Amino acid sequence: MSKLFIASEIFHGAGSLEELKNIEGKKAIIVTGGSSMKKSGTLDRAIAFLEEANIEVKVFDGVEEDPSSATAMKGAEVMHDFQPDWIVGLGGCSAIDAAKTMWIFYEHPDTDFDSLIKPFSVPVLRKKAKFIAIPSTSGTGTETTGLAVITDREKGVKYPIVSYELTPDIAIVDGAICASMPAHITSNTGLDALTHCVEAYVSNIENNFADVLSKGGLEIVFDNLQEAVKNPTNIVARQNMHDASFMAGLAFNNAWLGIVHSLSHQVGALYGIPHGCSNAIFLPNVIRYNEKASNRFPDLAKVIGKETAEDLAQAIEKLRADVNNIGSIKEFGISKEDWEKNLDYMTANALADPCTGFNPRKPTLEELKAIYQACYNGEVVNF
Repeated sequence: MSKLFIASEIFHGAGSLEELKNIEGKKAIIVTGGSSMKKSGTLDRAIAFLEEANIEVKVFDGVEEDPSSATAMKGAEVMHDFQPDWIVGLGGCSAIDAAKTMWIFYEHPDTDFDSLIKPFSVPVLRKKAKFIAIPSTSGTGTETTGLAVITDREKGVKYPIVSYELTPDIAIVDGAICASMPAHITSNTGLDALTHCVEAYVSNIENNFADVLSKGGLEIVFDNLQEAVKNPTNIVARQNMHDASFMAGLAFNNAWLGIVHSLSHQVGALYGIPHGCSNAIFLPNVIRYNEKASNRFPDLAKVIGKETAEDLAQAIEKLRADVNNIGSIKEFGISKEDWEKNLDYMTANALADPCTGFNPRKPTLEELKAIYQACYNGEVVNF
């Protein structure tokens, strides 16, 4: 028997933010990032809709990119004082992931952060509050996943906190919110969604629901990402990408991810490389590595009119270039000396990453290191 994990209620389509006025509760805290949601007017509209529902609102803003455990603890302290019965993550993945982690410490203040690193170790939630996720970027699918990625600044490691307890109660997937998203973020996040589709489809968990969602999301990304990057006010393309991101998130929430994410988590933590950008660098070579253990890549290739795993890898490399993303880690200005200094540390952390356990091919340290080296140089890996 299998169980499908999904946000309890999903509202999608341009203008669906308005559903906030139908929420029943007493207090809501909105967790958001820097200034983009304020500048676009989305934050003010969210507050107005909640107040229309007679809900008292407090805002916790300033969540940084790649949110830290310290930020999560700070937000939890604010929640302890305010006592909300709704937590609203509004913005990019960083804001929503931070809000999820704050939720844990709000409901369980004595929880030790290190204890959450082990998959499925989050204690039972919803004793104090429920969760609403409203993404402003189309990539992570965090609005329907039991996943939050938090960075330990002292260790220089990104930790994925994995638990179905973190699956939001309500997801609002409103593509109009994304209209102000800059082209480079549209590109990065769209490639992240693409990676989720590929990794969920070939993971070592068989799931028919995830398979269909992965294929559908892949097709939508290839059909809409370039348009969303070039014409950001095209709300049809925006909503399509937002839907694809949700579909990809739902797929991997039920089938999980692989070593593309294991590798990306490390370079994001140490070098600040945008997650979708690093995913798109690693993904083609990981396809080439994994095709030795999985015969599923041709299925995905056929979705976009191609035939083989190599065709798929090359199509992703072309799309990556078409949406103005780079093809190697060294193009971020990371010196060879700095890279090699951290290589063993990153490789060990990637091997221990929870995502590695769901990869279709069980990697060794040396194999992960070879993928890292090839992707640093922008070369095709051979196994």
